[in-house]
Amino acid sequence: KGFPESYDIKRLVNFVSDVKACKRNVTAPVYSHLTYNITDDVKCVDLPDVLIIEGLNVLQTGMNYPHEPHRVFISDFLDFSLYVDADSQQIKEWYVNRFMKFRDGAFTKPGSYFSHYTKLSNQAALDKAEGIWSSINGLNLEQNILPTRERAHLILRKGADHMVEEVLLRK
Repeated sequence: KGFPESYDIKRLVNFVSDVKACKRNVTAPVYSHLTYNITDDVKCVDLPDVLIIEGLNVLQTGMNYPHEPHRVFISDFLDFSLYVDADSQQIKEWYVNRFMKFRDGAFTKPGSYFSHYTKLSNQAALDKAEGIWSSINGLNLEQNILPTRERAHLILRKGADHMVEEVLLRK
């Protein structure tokens, strides 16, 4: 999950295209962070004045989707794009801290995809979080997300306290 091949990019492009073409009552699937998957629910978007599309793969191009060739990209429909950046080591630290916090909160909810992590000792959970970062999230960051940074119109660089420390506007 999170790698380009796990996204239904064609469906997302069609959604954005329909909204941009002023089609009425365009629907999008709802993602559950609890079950870590798309639900049966949909969200209806009807002629929005502003549409914010948030996602790791919004600025990616066809090179990120060799298994699904297409000529249109999500970024083709964007009037303005923003990339929130931070030092990779800091992002890893935030991820591990969030994993440990969720282990005592969101992961304990019935039906949680991650519920099995609540049974781990603190050290085992910490090791698991760092392992997930090294084998999945960090890899995805380096291979698929960071290369899109320079495609953004605006880059906001955050510091350790999550405050914006630098603003870079592309001309």
